[in-house]
Amino acid sequence: MELPDGVVTFIESAIAHIYSYGPLAEQTVVLVPSFVDVQVEALSEAIGFDKETLSYTLGMFLCYPLGLIMLMLPYGKMKHAFSFILGAFLLQFTIGTQWIHHVISSLVVYVMLLTLPPKFNKLAIPVFSMLYMTLGHLHRQYINYLGWDLDFTGTQMVLTMKLYSLAYNIYDGHLIATGKEDRAAKKCAALSLEKVPGIIEYLGYTFNFSTILAGPGFEYKVYASACDGTNLLGGTKKPSNVWPTLKPFLASIICMGMFVVGNGMYPLLDPTDPQKGTPAILTEEFLAKPWVHRYLYTWVALFFIRMKYYFAWKNAEGACNVWYAGFEGYDDNGKEKGWENSNNVDAIAFETASNLKTLSGAWNKKTANWLGRYVYIRTNGSLFATYSLSAFWHGFYPGYYFFFLTVPFLTVCERLGRKKVTPRFSNGKEWGLYGIACKLVTSFIVNYSVTSFQLLAMNWSLAVWKNHYFVGHISCIAFYMVLSNIPSPKNKSE
Repeated sequence: MELPDGVVTFIESAIAHIYSYGPLAEQTVVLVPSFVDVQVEALSEAIGFDKETLSYTLGMFLCYPLGLIMLMLPYGKMKHAFSFILGAFLLQFTIGTQWIHHVISSLVVYVMLLTLPPKFNKLAIPVFSMLYMTLGHLHRQYINYLGWDLDFTGTQMVLTMKLYSLAYNIYDGHLIATGKEDRAAKKCAALSLEKVPGIIEYLGYTFNFSTILAGPGFEYKVYASACDGTNLLGGTKKPSNVWPTLKPFLASIICMGMFVVGNGMYPLLDPTDPQKGTPAILTEEFLAKPWVHRYLYTWVALFFIRMKYYFAWKNAEGACNVWYAGFEGYDDNGKEKGWENSNNVDAIAFETASNLKTLSGAWNKKTANWLGRYVYIRTNGSLFATYSLSAFWHGFYPGYYFFFLTVPFLTVCERLGRKKVTPRFSNGKEWGLYGIACKLVTSFIVNYSVTSFQLLAMNWSLAVWKNHYFVGHISCIAFYMVLSNIPSPKNKSE
């Protein structure tokens, strides 16, 4: 879609004006020595990786030795300062001058926290942080439509979650302190804050080195408890962090290998030109194959694409666990709660989910928590608002909206099935005949729907669904119409 000339002129002049500050931003990139940049460039040419991807991957692995240093530092401000400075270093190392966006948005929000009332900030800060990220998404789509180059929008998405949630943490703390009744504040009381964190603590959180590149966007109290050691209080002995670190690290290595190999064997897009070339699953040669082959190929391609996300999240999980940021603490009996604070994905649970609730709960957990705590329960359980904001958070490619606006309908159908079908056929066994059937149906319908999320473009997304005969949508409509006319089974007690 072409924009009117006047709009184009305005956008171009706005971008040119912002770019004019580039020389000033370059002067802030002082943490990465020039020889490091030269060596990374040489290494990328030697192994055939683009520099941005290589820098990002190296930055992910660098978090492990940084985590060991963080572990040895004394509790308190030194940990916070280290977290901020090394997080800033990783941003400068991976996205260069674009790190300045994190500085600007973080400092603006901090000034808002200090000067404006919590009741105002719980709306103003989410709006500001989402708007800042939105402009980044729109800029990326305007100058590099369908491109997959790394820029600041990925890390800004994690920062947006932190800023958004922090505004509500302080608002909830204010409500609780003043004795005001609020259902959502009570549910999130354990995460509430009585006052605005100090500037060093705040920057340590927003720039935290082990979460800055790929998340997880956990809550401020989780971060702070690891920096002051309170998450280790209450137990008889300090838990070992060796296996909680090694397990996700090894999993990330396996997933990275599977992505590199599998994505090369089963590409979804054009391997030679993923941005402009016809996707591999839309070529004439591919479309001439039987439907079953086309669907199974797409399913396998999407499976290997997910390995990229598993790599990033599992790698970040291990990096957090090195310095106990992932440790949940102890229960009232002194037993370890676990290491879920840093766990952002349960790959096995996702791949074998028998329903959407289990599937969505296993994928990008901290984002799901963020949406649940600060969107879903704040809008009286609106699925439309929750999934719409999720799509908005991801960006503005039509494929995102096709997927996220399909999910509420799938959820309605699933709830109907759980009410009217499950009581008739389920024997309570996950791997029973009915359980396996649910897993297959869930996998089928989700992989059909999520294709648009990966293809992004409207014409590509619609073309793929069309060549699958819109089987997912038609099946759901038929399922809903049939079950709506079937009475719910009576309880045995009746």
